[in-house]
Order: sequence, then C-alpha cells, then structure tokens
Amino acid sequence: MADIEFTLNGKQVQSCSGGGARLAAVLRDEMGAKSVKIGCNTGDCGACTVLIDGAQRCACMTPLGQVHGRRVQAVSATAKTDLQQRLQDAFLVAGATQCGICTPGMMGAAIDLLTANAAPNREQVKDALGGVLCRCTGYQKIIDAVMLAATNEPLTLKSADGIGTSTLKVDGVPKLEGTAQYGADNIPDDALYVKVLRSPYHRATVSFPAQKKAASDFSGLTDIIDYRDIPTNRFGIYPEGKDQPVLSEGEARYRGDAVIAIVGEKNALDEYDLEDLGYSLTEKPAILGATEALNSDVPVHESHPDNILITKTLRSGEKSADKDQVSASGQFQTSFVEHAYIEPEAGWAVMQNGRLQMHVSTQAVHMDLAEIMNVTGLPAGQVPLIPSECGGGFGGKLDVSIQPILAIAALRADRPVACIYDRSESMKASTKRHPATIEAEFTADRQGKLTSAVLSGVFDTGAYASWGPTVAGRVPVHGSGPYQVPYAEITGIAVYTNGPPAGAFRGFGVPQVAIAHECLMDDLADQLGLDPLEIRYQNALQVGDKTPSGQVLSHSVGLRDCLDALRPHWRQMQLDIAAFNEQAIQAGKPVRRGRGIGAMWYGIGNTSLSNPSTMEIGLQPDGTLLFLNGAVDIGQGSNTVLLQIAASAAGLPVSAFEYVMGDSDRTKDAGKTSASRQTFVSGKAAELAGLNFRENILRHVNAGDGSEFELTGERLTIRDGEVCHQIHLCDLSSDGCGYVFYGQGYFDPPTTELDENGQGTPYATYAFAAQIAEVEVDIELGLTKVRRMVAAHDVGRAINPTLVEGQVHGGIAQGLGLALMEEYIPGQSENLHDYLIPTFGDMPDITTLLVEAEEPLGPYGAKGIGEPALVPTAPAIFGAIRDATGVRVTQAPMTPTRLQKAIKALNGS
Repeated sequence: MADIEFTLNGKQVQSCSGGGARLAAVLRDEMGAKSVKIGCNTGDCGACTVLIDGAQRCACMTPLGQVHGRRVQAVSATAKTDLQQRLQDAFLVAGATQCGICTPGMMGAAIDLLTANAAPNREQVKDALGGVLCRCTGYQKIIDAVMLAATNEPLTLKSADGIGTSTLKVDGVPKLEGTAQYGADNIPDDALYVKVLRSPYHRATVSFPAQKKAASDFSGLTDIIDYRDIPTNRFGIYPEGKDQPVLSEGEARYRGDAVIAIVGEKNALDEYDLEDLGYSLTEKPAILGATEALNSDVPVHESHPDNILITKTLRSGEKSADKDQVSASGQFQTSFVEHAYIEPEAGWAVMQNGRLQMHVSTQAVHMDLAEIMNVTGLPAGQVPLIPSECGGGFGGKLDVSIQPILAIAALRADRPVACIYDRSESMKASTKRHPATIEAEFTADRQGKLTSAVLSGVFDTGAYASWGPTVAGRVPVHGSGPYQVPYAEITGIAVYTNGPPAGAFRGFGVPQVAIAHECLMDDLADQLGLDPLEIRYQNALQVGDKTPSGQVLSHSVGLRDCLDALRPHWRQMQLDIAAFNEQAIQAGKPVRRGRGIGAMWYGIGNTSLSNPSTMEIGLQPDGTLLFLNGAVDIGQGSNTVLLQIAASAAGLPVSAFEYVMGDSDRTKDAGKTSASRQTFVSGKAAELAGLNFRENILRHVNAGDGSEFELTGERLTIRDGEVCHQIHLCDLSSDGCGYVFYGQGYFDPPTTELDENGQGTPYATYAFAAQIAEVEVDIELGLTKVRRMVAAHDVGRAINPTLVEGQVHGGIAQGLGLALMEEYIPGQSENLHDYLIPTFGDMPDITTLLVEAEEPLGPYGAKGIGEPALVPTAPAIFGAIRDATGVRVTQAPMTPTRLQKAIKALNGS
C-alpha cells in the first residue's frame, strides 16, 4: 500500500493508513493534530473542519486518499498564520468561545471566509460558518468576533481586573489554539479500549452464558465483562435508591441499556456482537410514556409496582370565596430533549502506584468519585480524578456514563484503558430532558391579580431514577411562576417508563412548567383585556413578598426591574409588527409577525439540601500563586469568574494567579457544576478564600485593611499608606502543602427542609428574568422564524458582563430548540442529522439587558445565570406564535407540521 503524502500546516507528512481512512482519524492519531475534534463522524457537527487547499472541509468525511499531494491546514499553536492569530485575539475579546470543543472548527471556517472575503457582512459570516455547530454560545459572539477580526481595529488583549469587568477568559487561549485537552485528547498510545454492547430494544430479557467465554478466544480482545465481575453493580444520583446497573443483571430497560463490555485493541472491538460472545436478548413489551406507565399493571422496576418513582407536593394559602373571577386552564406536553453537547463522552483510566487514576469529561468530580468508589469498592484516596476540559455538559455529564465501566476495566487490565462514545452511542445511552404532561389552572380577580395556581406535572423519568427526584422536588416550588399567589397547590410526579433515563438538563423541570404558567398568564391577560407585560408586572414577586413555599423574599427580587427594562422594546416591537402585518395583508403575503413574553424565577443551588463549596489560595516560596478550584468549568466561564472574585478579595491581579481546576488530589470539593450554583456558592467561597489569604498576609506584617499588594517574583510588597513592607518569600518556612501563605473559604447557602406541604426555605436566593420574542410565521407552511429576542435578567451582580451575555445567548439558543425543533425519539433521532439543534441561520438578533438587584449573600452581590437564561425563551416564542397566528401553543416542540395543522384547525380548514 503506497504512502499518501500531503502537507499539514506547511510540513510534509505521509501516512500508510490507506486511501479510505478518515482524514480526521489520521490527523489526530498519527499526526497528533488534536485540535481536529470528532463530534459526530458523519459530517453533521463540523467540529473537525480543516482547510484543504484553503477551502473548509469536514475531515471526518474526507477519505485520506483525497488529500494526496494537497495542503491541509488545521488550527495550530505552533504554526499560526497572521490571520489565525487575528481571529484568536478577536474571539478572546468578543467572548466567542465557551466550552471550546467547536472553536478550532469555527476558526477554520472563519479563516476560509476571511481569506476569500476580507470584509464580510453578518449574513455572509453566518453562511460561511453555518456548517459548524455550537451548543454553548448562541453564535452571536462568534459572528461578532469574525466581524471584529475583519476590521483594522486594534484589539486590546490585556485583561482588566476587578468585579464587573469583562476579564478575558483565563482558559481561552488553549481552546482557541486547539491545545486544550478534552476527554479523547490525551489518551496514552498504549491504551486498550472498552466498548459497551447495548440493547437495541426498549425492553428485553438478557440471557447469560453459564460460563463466560475467554477473551483470548477472540482476536484483539483482552477482557469480557458482565455484571458478575462488578463488586457493586449499581449507581445513581442519590445515596439511597441507586437503581441503575453498570451492566444488566438480566433485564434491559431501555434502548441503549448496557448489557456487557468488551476490552481490547481499538480496531478490534467493532467486530463482535452479543451473540458472538454467548449472550442473547429476547424482546419484551415495553412501557413507553408516563400515561401508559401509570395505567399499566406491569412495573418497570419491581420495587415500584405503580411505576411512580416519587411525588412531591406544595400547598399554601386558602382558596378565595370570591365567585367573580376569571380562570385559565390547559394541558401542556413536552418531549425528550437531547443535550447534544458537541463532545461525546470520553476518558481513560490506569492503575498507577496502587491507585486508580481517572481522566474523564465530567461536571461533578466528587460525585464521580463517590460513584466509582461505590462500584469498585476502593476506599477514599485511592481514586484520583483529573477532569479533562468538558466539551459541553448542560446537565448531561452530571450522571456518570463511562466512569464505572472504565474503572472496572482499568482495575482488571495491565495497561491504560480508554473509552470514547461515538455520537450514536452518546445519544442512545445518555440522559435526556424529562418529557412532561402538565395540567394547570390559574385564576385571577377582575383587576388581574392572581388568586390561585393549581398545577400537576407528570414527568417521564425513563428507565432509571437519575435526577427524577430533583425535578419532582423543584417543580412544586416553581410551578406558580414568579408571581404573588395567595393559594397554590402544585404537584410534581416522576414516573418510571422504558424510555431513556431522564436526568438533569438546564432547568430541572422548570422550563417545562414555565411553558404552562406563562401560557395561562397570556390566557388571563386576553380574557381581561390586559397587556401581557402589564399583567406580569402587576403580579410580580417583590421584596417582602412570601412565596408559595412560605419563604419571605427579603432582598434581590428584580423581576419588576426586568419588565421595566423590556417595556420600551415591547412597545416598539408592537408598532413594528403592526406595520409589517398590515403591509403583508395588503400584499397578500402568507406571513405574519407576532410578539410574546415569558417571565421566570429560578432557585439557585440544590433544593432544600446542603450544597457547600470550598476554595483555596496558596502562595509558594518561589512566588507561584495558586487558585485551587474544584468547580468544573463546562464552558460557562467559572474558571475566570471565580478567579476574578478570588483575586479581587485578595487584592492581587488575575494575571498573578495560576489556576488548578478540578484535580481531586489538589482541590477541595466545590460541588457539582449545575443548578446555576457555581458563581453564587463557589464564588462566595472564592471571595472568603481571598479575604482569608489577604488577612493572613496583613497579620504577618501588621498592616491595615486598606493596604495594597504587589507580587514580583519571590518578593511580596505590602504598601500600607506611607509604610512599605517587603516579604522575601523564600525566607519563610512552608506549611505541609508547600505554601508560605494560604487562604481557604467555605460556603453553604442557608436553606431548610420542606415539610409535607412544601413549606420551608428551599433556596437562599433566586434569579429572575423576562424575555420578549418577535417571530415571523409562514401561515401556509407553519414555518416559524424567530427574528428578535430581548432578554432582561436579574443576575444580582454581573461579575463578568461578557460571560453573562454569552450565557444568555446560549440559553436562548437551547430554549429556541426546545420550542421549535428538538425532540428526541429513541431509534429515530440518534444522530445530529435527524436530531436538529439551532444553527447560525436559526438564531435571532439578541439584546441582553442586565439587571443587578444585588444579593447580600452572594460574592459582591452576584447570583447565577446558567439555567435562567433558557427558562423564559420557549414561553416568549410561544406567545409570539399565538400573537401572529391565534394558535394557543400547548406542545413543545411546535414543529412546522404541528403548527400548520393547528392553523388549519383554527381556521376551520
């Protein structure tokens, strides 16, 4: 077989892999070009975009033979062109990279564009980069970055310091250069691989061979693992009730359930199926959907004969005796939604010096450790876990996936063991957003003041519990919406089915109930002749109000401020829409525009549970200043924001610090990256760590609180007015960890348990927001285009405004997908071709309005933004569709087919 030769970033290279090999695999595995990411291997995501003779191509779909004698260019830290450097700087300044997994592909597409067109407009940027998917940013800042790179404006790359400044992302450069290490990027060359063989059925009985076949009987295999090889074959989110087996014990409960695992050489694993190894499946009737599960006398789990995992209820107040009220009611439905992070699950493990060292993509280091120790039986301290960069999570990387079987395989092997899901396996096996059926009724008096909120939400938690109890617990607190309600009765029910496990996905059930309560607010406004914004303003929670759970909101309640900020945009939108629709009607065009509004509140952190965080700062004798941070950054920017907070509290610039993120040997438990908690909880811990560190230095030299610090090499200078103290760090003795000065901060938000009626203090603080949407609907085809979104968010204090805006944009993108296109159907949408997520062309113009109702408990007044950014989007879009067409939307997603059918039904055709 003749070698295939080409140039890679200007260097002549050759490969003997054969002309049919995928270029992406050759670049990564043979050439070490790890900036070429593989997100799908089907040409759908564009993460592997490279330039071939200057034109962008998906490397995963390019046979190696096609590049013989040609020029291949991939994003590189060592072979940068001037244009790559310019784009890199522009992406940094614009805040255009979040998790970073798609960034090298975006950069490649942008290089292609700007080489051919030095001065593109925004539409040309969208077209040129449209083949690359991003799940984090909402695309707007990427467009901003490319437009900025196309100008001659100088780019200021020196980070500003302080709270409220848009400090550049401290981990931005490695992501932009393609050197950031994700789960599949630093696997040892001698690693074995583990593959899980899964059920193709929704439900099946598994038959096991009485005697396992020897792996040595199969070429390329080193181990065959079934449940009998696992010390504790169970995992799950909560300490009690771990109901998911690592490998099946006799029944597969969903399509994608793990049956056995095989270990061996990477290229050998696809050669074998279950029957080859002596295992077989017998399909059984499945229970699909919560309604069927509740009516079935066949349990998904014998431990729950009624198929109800858990029920949580909130009751407060008394019903009004006034009969002169208006009411609105309805049933609402949502579907399974896929996280679709661009990085599939990946990682590796190895036994080293008697310890099981894990390297995985995760959102929750210490939760992973607990699961691994439970499954393997290893004691604490014997499982160091070093998280890789996380290429998107959104809740989907809170549950363990590869971790348990990877740990078991590595314990049994004499080499490192790796696992990488392909896109199809990721989508089959991973958790989803809970489908919901919600029945609700809201009532109000004739002036528009709410008098009651009654809601019952049934949530399909799938085959295993996962985060079902969390969803069932959070829904009752939030089901009334961000409004004053004298009487509330709200229930959340999680139900077992043979669907995929439904877990955490950016909102824990709140986006689903927001669709219901915001539709009912529009219903009431319509009946009473009130403006949709004004009825929300009239009922909005305020400081001093008591929530339905009995909690008095004593501070930081910014919903009315958000609505005030939106009001001028809302009015202008009405004028613009009226003018457009009049012209469309006169011209006989089948398009109509409409506007809608959605409001929300969101409790920050765990519901009525302790969720502490610990942060540390250590200064070494050589002047190395470390920020030790156990909070995993999944793209939202916590590495930067927490460091900003710690640096401000300590009184030193961000640039003085090196950060250590997540390594369980070096950092304390900061809790999981979910529930929008890291800025509030870990941020407060970071502030306390900085203050403690500063206090220890001031005490050492007896200096005052207003002193200024300067760190230069091994010398620390403290200026206290006219007095200047200098400390030569190398002259000081170190503590047991090698630090001459140290600071630690610990914070656990004050909450209380909820009683049987849902009364108590579930969260220490709440985020508030409202968004408005303008849509254009083709009333013949049912096509909806979201033209504009204006989002007003009460974040307490914006520590880093650019990063906050990025979270809002990304949340709106996912909310748009929830509203209009995203519906995961097992067996039908297990790839990124059939499962649609928003692209550049789907996104509207977004205006972000930051409201700062400062939270006294938070770091410098901050709260959170990750999940709140998504919650009001679908309700606002649905309200706009209703305004444009008259269709009252009660099902998500509202696809073109569904909307077209609803419009015809409304018009009697």
